[in-house]
Amino acid sequence: MNKHILIAAVLSAFLSGCQTTSRDVPITKLPSNTASPQEISDALTIDTLGGDEVVEQLEEAPVFDDVWERIRYQLSIEVPQNRPVVAERNYYARHQAYMDRIAKRAEPYLYYIVEEVEKRKMPMEIALLPIVESAFDPYGYSHRSASGIWQFMPQTGKRFGLKQNWWYDGRRDIAESTRAALDYLSYLHKTLEGDWLNAIAAYNSGEGRVMRAIKKNRRKHLPTDFWSLDLPRETTAYVPKLLALADLLKRHDEFGIKWNKIVNAQVIDRVDVGSQIDLALAAEMAGISLSELYRLNPAFNRWATDPQGPHHLLLPLDSITPFKQQLASAKLQDRLRWQQYEVAAGDSLSVIAKKFNTSVGAIRTLNALESSTIRAGQTLMVPLSDKAASHLPEKVRLAVNGTTSLTRSHTVKSGDTLWDLSREYNVTVAQLKAWNNLGNNAMLRLGQKLKIRQSTGQALPQTTNRTITYKVRRGDSLSRIAKQFGLRVGDIRKWNNLNGKKYLYPGQKLKLIVAVKRG
Repeated sequence: MNKHILIAAVLSAFLSGCQTTSRDVPITKLPSNTASPQEISDALTIDTLGGDEVVEQLEEAPVFDDVWERIRYQLSIEVPQNRPVVAERNYYARHQAYMDRIAKRAEPYLYYIVEEVEKRKMPMEIALLPIVESAFDPYGYSHRSASGIWQFMPQTGKRFGLKQNWWYDGRRDIAESTRAALDYLSYLHKTLEGDWLNAIAAYNSGEGRVMRAIKKNRRKHLPTDFWSLDLPRETTAYVPKLLALADLLKRHDEFGIKWNKIVNAQVIDRVDVGSQIDLALAAEMAGISLSELYRLNPAFNRWATDPQGPHHLLLPLDSITPFKQQLASAKLQDRLRWQQYEVAAGDSLSVIAKKFNTSVGAIRTLNALESSTIRAGQTLMVPLSDKAASHLPEKVRLAVNGTTSLTRSHTVKSGDTLWDLSREYNVTVAQLKAWNNLGNNAMLRLGQKLKIRQSTGQALPQTTNRTITYKVRRGDSLSRIAKQFGLRVGDIRKWNNLNGKKYLYPGQKLKLIVAVKRG
């Protein structure tokens, strides 16, 4: 065979493979940018064995320091430059501050979502869908009762296994809602004959609405692609928004948009707790603030996890070992904070539950009651919530909280959300709602005054140390990793017992202790 023809055939196959199968290639084997003909030529060698010419592709590993870069390389859906896409792209491009807020909110979750999308070999554009749905606000709540970063409606959430009750709302559980969203999108993709744009549209408006539009077009012998379907106005804008974001990420330099860096490393993991636990106690065991615990676990509606589960928490990696150690040494009955209460004449479990802002089920569980029958003079253990603690006499309250507090005012400005304010003031969304008598569906108004209570006598640090797990990629060196994270080579060697070892190898896991800004 002519050598030039063989090389041309291999180059064609190589380029075709880059275009169609990049999502299937392990992330550490993807080139960091689109390969030029010269780079492809350099990456190929011709070896002759017994007269037969063998073409071998040399591995060239990419290095992704930033999750956005990792997403950018794997974007695969063609973006038409039509009016709907251009209009949405122009809107996002004019609002850099909004994009900055999105990156800040996405920071704890995006790496996890990208990992899950890659595992399923789905289009990487899916990882951007929470921007369209909720701007990565886990407490986002729509006028149609959709909730969470993936904006599940109550019934759709139940359909895909998201538990919702007084204690817990799985629609706001980052891990569970991501699993459910990818399950739903996979189902829609299969149901709608492998068309991803139609599947994404159906995620917004429901598969029934999209299927009816497809059938209508078929009866009229019209195309059935997304752009040809008669769909609700919200849906006709929904898909262009996602494509516009993908286009802005792919061509960010051209449009002058900055995507604030999110380190491409695992920083959180899920821990099985095994039974109900007081969240304030869990935060203490993990060595993190209660507000940080709620930011990572926004599904919990109350002061403790659901007695019936799920019994898992998302925690920073460096908090997991001390948390597990303290959890193992704590008695089961000590996992809940409670106080003794003597039943008075006329009391019932529902009256006591209302008085202490808890539930009848929680009191029955804590006291192992087989029925709701109680008697005057009986002593019960009652779970103690934050709101209940605020109504205790001051001396008792200080004993419970170990601190005093001051109240300040915040004037709502454009772009404010309860989620952002909780990060700014290091409090929880539930606390903001309680202090300001806000319901679950409450909307903030420009100029609205909000009360915010903060601890006194303790200045909040601007940064905190976090331990992350970094997977070594081909081409990495200790000096390069140290520069990337602002560390010293000697520290990396000490943390990982590398003294005397000259080389790193791809796939090796390193422990890095980095300083990160507080939320």
